[in-house]
Amino acid sequence: MVVPSLGSLARLGKKGLRWAIRNAPSSIGRQMPERLWAPPLGAVKLGDFVRTSPISTSFGFDRGNPIDRYYIENFLSRNAGDIRGRVLEIGDNSYTVRFGGPRVDQSDVLHVDAGNPAATIVGDLSQSGVLPPAAFDCIVLTQTLHLIFDMRKALAELARSLKPGGTLLVTVPGISPVDAGEWGYTWYWSLTQLALGKLLAEYFDEKDVVTETFGNVFAAGCFLQGLATSEVPASKLDILDASFPVIVTGKAVKRAL
Repeated sequence: MVVPSLGSLARLGKKGLRWAIRNAPSSIGRQMPERLWAPPLGAVKLGDFVRTSPISTSFGFDRGNPIDRYYIENFLSRNAGDIRGRVLEIGDNSYTVRFGGPRVDQSDVLHVDAGNPAATIVGDLSQSGVLPPAAFDCIVLTQTLHLIFDMRKALAELARSLKPGGTLLVTVPGISPVDAGEWGYTWYWSLTQLALGKLLAEYFDEKDVVTETFGNVFAAGCFLQGLATSEVPASKLDILDASFPVIVTGKAVKRAL
């Protein structure tokens, strides 16, 4: 490869600079910002990702805290002030306790299995009347909505059960493995930010709905392989690219009467 001189680059201007960056040797290119340089054809280093089976088949739980949980827990931490009063969570109340703390007056748990000792309410969220009306100040719904085929019925029930001024905090998967265990049999959906926003706006005033996307191509690749957050730098997880939604979050507030 012939590298142009500084003089010729100056004469070519931006076009010449782009050419030089695009054709820089790997030893130089890998030191450049990622947005400026990519490995040429045949020079990509795949390393431990050259495999057709993921490093972990359980989202990374067997290695530590999964990458999607990094985004979910950051979302709940930023909205912890809304986890207060009477709070409903699905499956268990671990996030209610962790992020609500002393602000929580009553903690309820919804579960489909009556044999679950943590459940204070038993039933199918997509069935009308399973939740008491206007009862909750906050509902924490993490990684659950995609397991319900009729999401609209579930959201209608959730909205009905919130007190006026109450808050729904919801997270859903975007780019994700499908569970190979028990939840794989009811894993119906992955959602985009646009889809979640439109769904929530059917049951809450659009002005009271905020959705966000968390993830990037690096985070998505690591999550699909099942790496844990301790194995990757947080600085790379914190770079957000809406084209690669690992987790999509929504905050919806029920308008006060």
